[in-house]
Amino acid sequence: MSSVASEATGDRRQHRRLTATVKESLRALGIELSLLNHKVGALLDLRDVDLDCLDLITQQGPLSPSALARLAGLHPATMTGILDRLERAGWVSRDRDPADRRGIVIRALRDRGAEIFALYAGMNSSLDELCASYDAAALEVIGDFLRRTAEAGRGATQKLTTDSSSS
Repeated sequence: MSSVASEATGDRRQHRRLTATVKESLRALGIELSLLNHKVGALLDLRDVDLDCLDLITQQGPLSPSALARLAGLHPATMTGILDRLERAGWVSRDRDPADRRGIVIRALRDRGAEIFALYAGMNSSLDELCASYDAAALEVIGDFLRRTAEAGRGATQKLTTDSSSS
């Protein structure tokens, strides 16, 4: 084998090893974020799925219950129970849709956001410190990678949802 071919093989092996390390790190991150979210939810007396839906409403809202169910990958009947719990606990409100008075939209109540922010303050501070150690170009690459990873996750979830509903 020529030295050029050997070098290319070595580069491919190193790339596979580094890719495996990234995937392992993402799995570890997913677990740690899940544990953090579970703890935050428990302190707020919210189920994990309730906190996930509240986060979606905060980021994407206001949303119709059916749009939220689609985003969360949940059955509409399941969404009704989640929204009932969130509304009773004072996290969201159901309002008439200004574009269609027959419909409703769910919006997060802003005055409760500080409670959640306070519980994530430790993680936010840690992320600020971590990001301070990277220059702008590196942060752009990291941000792009994380956005694209989230898109890949969304696509994989949609495929599983589609595949499971057709079987």
